[in-house]
Amino acid sequence: MTHSRSNNQSRIAILFGVIAMPLLCALVSCGGEKKEIVDVGFDPDSSYTMKATQIVTMVSDSGITRYKVVTAEWLMFDEAEEPYWFFPEKVHLEKFDSLFRVEASVDADTAYYYKRKELWKLSGNVRVKNLEGEQFETDLLFWDDQGKKVYSDRFIRITKGDFVNTGMGFESNLTLTQYRIFNAGAEIPLETDKADTTQSEPPLSP
Repeated sequence: MTHSRSNNQSRIAILFGVIAMPLLCALVSCGGEKKEIVDVGFDPDSSYTMKATQIVTMVSDSGITRYKVVTAEWLMFDEAEEPYWFFPEKVHLEKFDSLFRVEASVDADTAYYYKRKELWKLSGNVRVKNLEGEQFETDLLFWDDQGKKVYSDRFIRITKGDFVNTGMGFESNLTLTQYRIFNAGAEIPLETDKADTTQSEPPLSP
């Protein structure tokens, strides 16, 4: 009687093994390891390849130092179809000539630099000072190293000594020493400009 009961239990155990083992193998792939494939999308135009914060650095091209960059955040999109750098917070630039002399200093709320085009796009409260002490103010400015020009199609205000020139758009050489203003207004003494024209000028911020 005991022997028969033992045989029945053995048969039940074998039957359970035959049914259960394939199911367990399917669940764990018979290798004791469960793998999960996750498809993570990567958009090179909107996913940065490198991020740096609290930056004070020099940027060179062909072995020549071209810019000094001071900013809180620098995002690099080097795998984008058009590789670029993005500076989402305030940025300060100093532009150097081939002899490492500062040609101009630039401040802006945000900036893009398109590496292949060697083109800076500066936006939001853009302030530029050239070697002669002239100050250029606008809300959008393009600095094109390949095209050898600086330009904007927005309202521009240029302070030179005691006088202010305004216009809608301008174009200049890279050192901002030879330029022309489009749709220019009258040259206004600085004190008169402060007193009488602040309400008539478009805002510098978007």
